[in-house]
Amino acid sequence: MALKGKLRDFNTTQLLNLVNLARKTGKLTLGGQGQDVVLFFKDGRLIHASTNSEEVNLAAMLQKSGKLSLDQYRAVVQKANTSDRVIGKYLMDAKMVSRDDIIQGVKGYMLDIVYDLFTWNDGTFLFEQSLLPSKDRITVPLNLDNVILEGSRRIKEADRLQDELPDLSTIALKITDKPLRDVKLTQDDWRVIAQIHPRNSVKQIAQNINMDEFQIRKIVYGMMQAGIVEIIRPEGLEPRKPKIPVTRAGKRVANQSPAEKRSVVTKLIDRIKRI
Repeated sequence: MALKGKLRDFNTTQLLNLVNLARKTGKLTLGGQGQDVVLFFKDGRLIHASTNSEEVNLAAMLQKSGKLSLDQYRAVVQKANTSDRVIGKYLMDAKMVSRDDIIQGVKGYMLDIVYDLFTWNDGTFLFEQSLLPSKDRITVPLNLDNVILEGSRRIKEADRLQDELPDLSTIALKITDKPLRDVKLTQDDWRVIAQIHPRNSVKQIAQNINMDEFQIRKIVYGMMQAGIVEIIRPEGLEPRKPKIPVTRAGKRVANQSPAEKRSVVTKLIDRIKRI
């Protein structure tokens, strides 16, 4: 028996808590934000995550995490097929990465997908009992308690960053005169700096380097505080007043009393235990 519903009734935090408490094994599909995300669980632990917004194999995950260079990534995909286990064996045999590199690369990719789900205010979910990912995929079991704690922290941080940088499509960046040698920059900082141009909005920069809005806001805010960049209006953009949408779902959740929220969670716990 499958369990399905809408995220306006049961948000990501509640769903993960339910899977964790019931120690469920199965597949959770979430639809929203123009994409579908698939999470697999075994005995209440997250073991795999993927999204239909990009086709990613192990080599791409490792390249994204900085474990492989772009040239190495291109060489690997030409020699190995799309099976993650085959790619992983090839990389370790060639001593290009270690087993720990693979685990950390897969873990980082999974967490990026899951943490983004905490910002979803609307969408659908479907939980299917006992389904597991295909055997050619590399799985890394993650404790959901830690995932939920970090995801909840990111919600609060994302709200603060949203206030500081509300509409990424209406702002661009300009590098200041501060010497970069005086500041310790990360690999992601350099990726953003390489994309800075008067016509590139911050949203365009994020899309160009495959970075979500939480990540780009965090990096840009940090560089602003360090005095490395300043905000400008993108060239050719007509001035307009930014608007922050308030969804009906958001109002509905905000108006629920603590007792109502507990009642909703209790009902869903009972349902998910029965499937």
